[in-house]
Amino acid sequence: AMDLSDKQNRGRIQAVEQSFGPAGLSLFKPGRVLLGQGRLMKQGRRKPQPKAFFLFNDVLVYGSIILNGRWHKKQKIISLEGIKLEDMEDTDRARNQWLIRTPRKSFFVSAPSHEEKRAWMEHIEECCSNLRSHFAVVWIPDQAAYKCMRCFDKFTPTKRRHHCRKCGFLVCNACSTKRAVISHIHPTKLLRVCRLCDQRREEGEV
Repeated sequence: AMDLSDKQNRGRIQAVEQSFGPAGLSLFKPGRVLLGQGRLMKQGRRKPQPKAFFLFNDVLVYGSIILNGRWHKKQKIISLEGIKLEDMEDTDRARNQWLIRTPRKSFFVSAPSHEEKRAWMEHIEECCSNLRSHFAVVWIPDQAAYKCMRCFDKFTPTKRRHHCRKCGFLVCNACSTKRAVISHIHPTKLLRVCRLCDQRREEGEV
């Protein structure tokens, strides 16, 4: 079942896809979330051009603006995995500018204000570091444990096995009553965590 935020996210991604018309590439994939969008000036070969930028948790998408921004074309999709940002000092000719470096090409962009520049840079950096630290937890197969890996009580037909979504350990229901957001799995969903992971989270050792 999709919750409301999933549905809204899917709707927003569809709207971005549709804005590129029939030539647009599909952007929806499980786990992909649209985090923000806005206009930035992209330095072209001759002069800066306004482009529509869309930041997802794993890619940056941009395109040219046509018909007052109702439509976009020349869609480009850049993976955030290889991206590096470099801050640029303000000059008489360019303000609120920074460099986006990718393994294939690099380009300058500038935001309408200093605050927007900071926000864009921070959000992109945050997505990049989340991607770097994202490792899928290896779940311990059900048959591998015959007792709870936290309280060591034996599993029975009534004392059933559950997985902690953070560490992957097999635990009983009593040892996994807490729920927490695990951002690399889902940005808003509350997922089952064992009491040790919950305790660590409370102590701020995320």
